[in-house]
Amino acid sequence: MKKEYFYFIIAGSVLSLFLLTHCGGQQQAKQPAPTKLPEVKPIELTYSIFFPATHSQYKLAESWAKEVEARTNGKVKIVMYPGGSLTKADQCYEGVINGVSDLGMSCFAYTRGRFPLLEVLDLPLGYPSGKVATLVAMDMIKKYQPEELKDVQVLYVHAHGPGILASKKPVRSLDDLKGLKVRATGLCTKIVERLGAQPVGMSQPETYEALQKGVVDATFCPMETLQGWKQGEVIQVVTDSRCIGYTTSMFVVMNKAKWAQLPKDIKDTILAVSEEWVEKHAQAWDNDDEKAKEYILGMGKEIVSLTPEEQERWKNAVQPVIQDYASVNDNLPRTEILADTQKRIQELSQ
Repeated sequence: MKKEYFYFIIAGSVLSLFLLTHCGGQQQAKQPAPTKLPEVKPIELTYSIFFPATHSQYKLAESWAKEVEARTNGKVKIVMYPGGSLTKADQCYEGVINGVSDLGMSCFAYTRGRFPLLEVLDLPLGYPSGKVATLVAMDMIKKYQPEELKDVQVLYVHAHGPGILASKKPVRSLDDLKGLKVRATGLCTKIVERLGAQPVGMSQPETYEALQKGVVDATFCPMETLQGWKQGEVIQVVTDSRCIGYTTSMFVVMNKAKWAQLPKDIKDTILAVSEEWVEKHAQAWDNDDEKAKEYILGMGKEIVSLTPEEQERWKNAVQPVIQDYASVNDNLPRTEILADTQKRIQELSQ
């Protein structure tokens, strides 16, 4: 009897252990698996830039992109395409409109006639620096909100320092310009014509080879171009023509439909970063002009200073370019924006 009782106790224990283990396993199996939140992919934006990846202005654009990514906590990812690898310099603006790229940086002047009001920014008004040129360009766009920019979302603009003449032989007077083929773009082609030379239209990426092969004899450009685009290697002389200092204004714009899809907090962040980067680009232009001047002198190139009398000749020669801009009758506020631009240059130059 005792043995049977012992076996009964053992059997009961085994059965209890089995039921406990089996039922517990069933209960665990019935528990739902923890919910895995779906991975949120960042908003990816493509950015086409005509500057090469080695240029300081490209590097600033890249730092702008990284700052946007950081301040949105990774919600935005910007893929950079330098050197016109996605859209060429003169196709960049239309490329943004058509969605080839979401963002784009290039020059207004590369699509001549597309921005009639904003041509005022590139007139030979005697810009003393890249900082002045950049701040003036931003001020005018904010004030006049040009209709010609309605197809994109403008983030910011910037502009290079005073254009100078870089040539393969010395140019010390207007007489030396006669017959020279000079690379220019946008309104600068008219400046070249008024100075008595022959303009050849082309963008910066094409200029090095054109100078090297003798397609052109000279180029109008900011000083920094001689180092940033390595054009100092293929010229011999720089003529300091700041007396008629023009600039080339550049846009940073975004596809309008893509902009409309962004959440408000991301839009606010992009605009805030863009506002900060205006000053950075402005200062970079001036820093690069100074570095390029040292670079040119270090290569043994000559910098020609125009005499006061010659400066007056150059200024008088280009006056018709300014007058022609203001005299066009197309219902645009040309005289107003010209006066405001000249006034702002004076204010910022003091």
